[in-house]
Amino acid sequence: MPTPHYGQPRYRAIAQELRERIESGTIPPGALLPAESALTAEFRAARGTVRQAIAALREAGLVATEHGRGTYARPDRDGNGLGMIAEPEIQQREVPADPELAALFAVDTGTALLEQQAITRENGLANIVVRTYRRLKSSP
Repeated sequence: MPTPHYGQPRYRAIAQELRERIESGTIPPGALLPAESALTAEFRAARGTVRQAIAALREAGLVATEHGRGTYARPDRDGNGLGMIAEPEIQQREVPADPELAALFAVDTGTALLEQQAITRENGLANIVVRTYRRLKSSP
């Protein structure tokens, strides 16, 4: 890493370097950033300094952190790297029908349904959450 500008906090210099990598595509949208331990070794910085840099990128909407997954570069619809609203994250899972869903689908309570959840984030925060339910296709 180049020598940071005098008077600039170290975490900002690290954040700027990572920002440049994300904006240039060296770290493509959706790709995981290197682990904190790898970044501390690369930048010869304390773990807290690296965490501050990542927090600055998260605040700018360039990265998102998911517990157990890590920190990844966020894809932006407009591609300008400014953390505008990204495409929704889609998650699916099988769930048992509660009484309300069972009545809507005219099935027994506990019948398996497919729940699809779409989360749209803006600047790293959930902005819209949409859940849809479908009957599972029965096997022939």
